[in-house]
Amino acid sequence: MDLFEHNRNEQMKREAPLAHRLRPRNLNEYVGQGHIVGPGRLLRRAIEADQLSSLIFYGPPGTGKTTLASVIANTTKSHFIRINAVLDGVKQIREAIEEAHERRSWHNQKTTLFVDEVHRWSKSQQDALLPHVENGTVVLIGATTENPYFEVNKALVSRSRIFQLKPLTEQDLRQIGMMALRDKERGYGERAVHMTPAALDHLVAMANGDARGVLNAIELAVETTPPNDNGLIHIDLSVAEESIQRRAVLYDKDGDAHYDTISAFIKSVRGSDPDAALYWLAKMVYAGEDPRFIFRRLAILAGEDVGLADPQAAVVVQSCWDLYERIGLPEGRFPLAQATLYLATCPKSNSTLAFFDALAAVEQENDDDVPNHLKDSNRDGQSFGHGWGYLYPHAYRDHWVAQQYLPTGLQGRMFYQPSNQGYEAKIALDVTRRREAQLAAMFASSEGSIPEVLTFSPSDRARDAWLQRTLSLAGYNYGHLRDQLFAQAQVRRHHVVLDLQANTGLLTWEAVRLTPEGGVWALADETHSPALEQWGQRLPPLMQPIVLTGELTDLADLLAEQAPPNLRFDHMMGRNLDFAWGERERLLNLWAGIRPWLAAEGQLTLLQTVPARGQRLYRLVDWTGVNEDLVLRVEAAEEMIYGQEGDGLVNWNEEEMVGVLTAVGFSLEAQTTLRPSEQRRLSSSHLERWFGEGSAERPSYRYWLGQGDLSEAEVAAVEKLYRQQLTGAAVTWHTGVVLVQFGFGE
Repeated sequence: MDLFEHNRNEQMKREAPLAHRLRPRNLNEYVGQGHIVGPGRLLRRAIEADQLSSLIFYGPPGTGKTTLASVIANTTKSHFIRINAVLDGVKQIREAIEEAHERRSWHNQKTTLFVDEVHRWSKSQQDALLPHVENGTVVLIGATTENPYFEVNKALVSRSRIFQLKPLTEQDLRQIGMMALRDKERGYGERAVHMTPAALDHLVAMANGDARGVLNAIELAVETTPPNDNGLIHIDLSVAEESIQRRAVLYDKDGDAHYDTISAFIKSVRGSDPDAALYWLAKMVYAGEDPRFIFRRLAILAGEDVGLADPQAAVVVQSCWDLYERIGLPEGRFPLAQATLYLATCPKSNSTLAFFDALAAVEQENDDDVPNHLKDSNRDGQSFGHGWGYLYPHAYRDHWVAQQYLPTGLQGRMFYQPSNQGYEAKIALDVTRRREAQLAAMFASSEGSIPEVLTFSPSDRARDAWLQRTLSLAGYNYGHLRDQLFAQAQVRRHHVVLDLQANTGLLTWEAVRLTPEGGVWALADETHSPALEQWGQRLPPLMQPIVLTGELTDLADLLAEQAPPNLRFDHMMGRNLDFAWGERERLLNLWAGIRPWLAAEGQLTLLQTVPARGQRLYRLVDWTGVNEDLVLRVEAAEEMIYGQEGDGLVNWNEEEMVGVLTAVGFSLEAQTTLRPSEQRRLSSSHLERWFGEGSAERPSYRYWLGQGDLSEAEVAAVEKLYRQQLTGAAVTWHTGVVLVQFGFGE
């Protein structure tokens, strides 16, 4: 280093911000975090003994993460390298690793690598570092403001000690402030500065545990306040207030603080503490939380925690929400506070949770038939006797009569338990008396009930599939997935949308609803397009979707023939596009022809079931008492189904799907993996298909067990176990679904 460079470095130190100049140089100067660097603590001992293993420092801004790394740099004998994940990437990692290898080889010196904001690195960048941490080439010190268990590679987390730094106490901040005023070398000790206790207290209170906030405010106050006639820089409360006008609230809309604060808010409202509820509400509003998010949580609470104790609670929340939408901010804070106070002070009841008890009964117990007298008599009352014996309540006094409503197997089962709060207390007695009468009526009529006329029909696979969807919660799942797709797509009223797979109409009709000033085009095959057009005729002509008839492979030609030449779609979307994503070469030409029809600012949003991420049959079975080796071979055999090179229907995952689309010019903007589940009742026909002969194109489950090194006797034993446990069983069936969004690309 020459004289000029030395002078330049010294000048930079003098001109650096106060917060940087005042960084502690050793543990004795370090303030706060006594729970991790206090005397006798593990981290302090490790630093003093220079025996550090890989570390991750986690905490909010201004709590000393980078400062602690600087202390380690000044203490350790190992070579210290700094990287900032915001600015540096894989290239800098490689350079650091090469330098670490050289230090180890030539000087027998360890290397400590400090990565600030480590959560900003992508998974691939973090993966590039992993082997060198694992083999000891470098000792990693990472600093992050995000929860490392969510934002940092799990492999790195498992190889590191994690230390959580807390916001500094007021005493800590006051000590740091006084150091800044007294330090003659790095602070303002050489200048005549007087700060009143009230001024320092204000800065400490407003900094909210952030040392950097205190030091920045002191620096601003000192540097902008002219000295008086005696050369004294006097900083009073008014100057301090000007230097730090807004309190720094710790609140990250995607981080722990967000979820912790809304949790505290909801629990305060549930606990009928209006003061705490208003405090947490104010914190969220102050930090910029979307009031619609808060209203949504209040609306849920009105049903979950208030319910029938005050039926007006939901009405009040809805009315306040509507008022907010009409008047906006800042005045919209009044209805927000009104809804909060109403819910915090009204009586509480969680009796609506009875619904989930009923849902559990549907999921877990036998599917009892609808009592005959409750069945629809309009279609087959004469043939089957449906509806016979039904008592019409309005024909009786008080418009009520005791009769059976629950299935016979559930008679006497009570789901709803009225509380003794508010309005619900008034109805509790009536509910109890009527239940007693219902039971009595059921026992009295059990022997004289009118039997149902029975018959037999041949098996109909289409009808069975429809019943399967109906008995499960598939309809709910489809709707939920549709809502997630549209939430990602952000369709506007004036957009033009193309539904790439409109056979079911699931996306088409929602798109029509959301684009009253735009338009919807829908691609359906020859079987489904007539029905789609027929349903569309119920709408005004200008609202009807334009239906293209054909397959996705025909889309580019269909658009060239039927669409205006200058038409470009703001959104293309589809669910479960019906082709093999594993057949890459065939799909490249297909998507290359579709892409030009997307607007330059448009988006392609797809919701695709990924077979390789789907339910495994072996996970539905209880293997207790079965030879462990056999279980492992069954698992391996089933996994073989999803790894066959020639089967493009199942041998792909979301990476292959994304690869196809990016290869033709789309740019990936968002990707989410979902795990929807539904209740399915497995019938004997399911087991027959699994253990039947199958076909050459689609071998059965039995075939793959045989391919998995199971003997015939073992396959038979597995089949017997499956049939015993799963025939007629209601199981939770998981599906792997990927939601991806692409832009037009460059």
